Amino acid sequence: MPDRSFPHAVLWDMDGTLVDTEPYWIDAEYDIVEAHGGTWSHEHAKALVGSDLLDSGEYIRRHGGVDRSPAEIVEMLLDRVVARVRQEIPWRPGARELLGAVRSAEIDTALVTMSWKRFSDEVVACLPKGSFTVSVTGDEVTRGKPHPEPYLLAAERLGVRPQDCVAIEDSPTGTRSALAAGCRVLGVPHVVEIPTELADLGPLTIAPTLVGLTLSDLRSV
Repeated sequence: MPDRSFPHAVLWDMDGTLVDTEPYWIDAEYDIVEAHGGTWSHEHAKALVGSDLLDSGEYIRRHGGVDRSPAEIVEMLLDRVVARVRQEIPWRPGARELLGAVRSAEIDTALVTMSWKRFSDEVVACLPKGSFTVSVTGDEVTRGKPHPEPYLLAAERLGVRPQDCVAIEDSPTGTRSALAAGCRVLGVPHVVEIPTELADLGPLTIAPTLVGLTLSDLRSV
């Protein structure tokens, strides 16, 4: 039977997991690269899913021929994606319902995203107050996903052990980060598949969707 004391906290990725904003990021990448005379591809875009934004900025600089610093490219990306989110937030199916069930059970939550705070704040502001106990954003860490630092920092801020947490992720990069930190992971692939062999790194359960999932499902991860 599932352990009813578990999890002590649920740690949520944002892009692709809570909100379906990956298309916004991909559109922004194409826009920036083409505006600077370069060429982009869906394969390049998929390579950046779940990555630290500064790493993405460097990748776009090298592969897209954008003659700007990684930090400048990140700001251009953020300007475009924030503008899109202010028009419409595309929630992932079942995500808000599961988040609400977790908070109703008085289980702590953390938002663990490689997006920067000025973007994540736009999303969090559209959720019920107190949806997240703490947050960790890409501009708050030294090493982003797939390094374990973001999830280790989230667990530290919550005062829990990573192994007592469930992380919900949609990408291989984020899944590697959470497993490396010691979390149990519920993977819900979206733009990029999560290889089943990542289960060799730690406890990993793959689900096709968050729709209909309950607290009992999280306890079974």
